[in-house]
Amino acid sequence: MNDRVTAAPPILMRHDSDAVATLTLNRPQARNALSIGLMTALDDELAGIAADSSVRVVVLAAAGPGFCAGHDMREMRGTPTRAAYEDVFAICTRLMRRIVSLPKPVIARVHGVASAAGCQLVATCDLAIAGESARFATPGVNIGLFCSTPMVALSRAVGRKAAMEMLLTGDLIDAKKAQEIGLVNRVVADEALEEATMALARQIASKSPLTLAIGKEAFYRQADMDLANAYEYTAKIMTENMLANDAAEGIDAFLEKRAPVWSGT
Repeated sequence: MNDRVTAAPPILMRHDSDAVATLTLNRPQARNALSIGLMTALDDELAGIAADSSVRVVVLAAAGPGFCAGHDMREMRGTPTRAAYEDVFAICTRLMRRIVSLPKPVIARVHGVASAAGCQLVATCDLAIAGESARFATPGVNIGLFCSTPMVALSRAVGRKAAMEMLLTGDLIDAKKAQEIGLVNRVVADEALEEATMALARQIASKSPLTLAIGKEAFYRQADMDLANAYEYTAKIMTENMLANDAAEGIDAFLEKRAPVWSGT
């Protein structure tokens, strides 16, 4: 009798190609619900990528029929204590802030349903491309649990009234509507989703990694400032950026009509 035990598949998979790291949520049987284990694995992987000079862009994808069903409610109800709930939302908050602070752009590649914290994940990413069949919702209100933490990312990605309608009704919206309100950048045919996402990722990865890091950080910092402070801050950032080797190389390459060679400094 063969007693060999088959190892469980990883809950998060990684594939690197052309300076793009694709991280794939791999809990298809649970619609990629964000268990503590999956959130921790994703946060740890992103922390490593932050210092990985071989990666310039991250694509966040998912296995199975849907992108992400939100938090793992079965896991959460298994330990119904204040401390356990606080831990879940603390880990989720750390993950979402990690994505925003990561010095590399993050692109969500969305198929199927992205709901609750799954919708939050899409809204948190810097860019998002959706297949035509993708659907989005913050349905917590339907089960007596308002999507308060997803609201943080959603309300910063779309207009207030659009966000409130999603939060108050819990209704699914289609990919076209998601694009109209600014939740996703592009909608493509389902069969073209992976190719379209990689094309965008490669395009961004061809830029100076230093410039991408400077620009992403500055974008989020200035967004929380008033107009005067935003201009003061970004003027300082552009001055520092102009003194970088990659800026000198990029401008010289433009003037000399050649392709730039980035040093990342």
